[in-house]
Amino acid sequence: MPEPTTPATELTAQYISQVTSDLEHNAREQERISTELAALQEQLATLQHDHTVLVTMRQALGAPAVVPEPARADAAVVPAPREKAPSASGTRRPVKKAKKASTAQSPDGKVAAEKAAQPAQPTLIELVHQHVAEQSEPRSAVEIAEAVRQAHSDRAVDTKVVRTTLENLVAKSRIHRSKQGSSVFYSAVAQPEQAAAHADEVQLQASA
Repeated sequence: MPEPTTPATELTAQYISQVTSDLEHNAREQERISTELAALQEQLATLQHDHTVLVTMRQALGAPAVVPEPARADAAVVPAPREKAPSASGTRRPVKKAKKASTAQSPDGKVAAEKAAQPAQPTLIELVHQHVAEQSEPRSAVEIAEAVRQAHSDRAVDTKVVRTTLENLVAKSRIHRSKQGSSVFYSAVAQPEQAAAHADEVQLQASA
């Protein structure tokens, strides 16, 4: 009777090992997707902000209204029944148009245009890439995140999101990724002009 128990025990151990490996893989995938989702949410928030600024600029310049979003479609239909009631007199509609025209030419409209003309807030990708490009030595994701966080204290900068942003920039060949032991560092990608200028500078120093 003891003989059959040994293979069964070994088979159970194999199953446990396989399940443990699958659980670890699942946890890593969840962490990866969570960081990517956070980066996408950051990009979506930036795009929504840019959309609002552009819509405000378009309206301030007197251009026709942009096609309304689904959330505002119901609000756009409400004024239709109200325009039918005063149609007999025919005097109220020109008054409304005159008010709209005066509003567009009023100082308030100019103020709105000036506010809309302000530059949009840079994205996290732009901030991270700019910081890496300004560094003369490779930096880790933690160091880059801390520097961006200090430079832009009004924004929430998560280290995991910064690490995902850095990997996306590496995939696009916009920055360089290097590894020293178990640590990963990121540095700027030298442009051909910069590399030639650096080579000329080295030659001048050597000849001097």
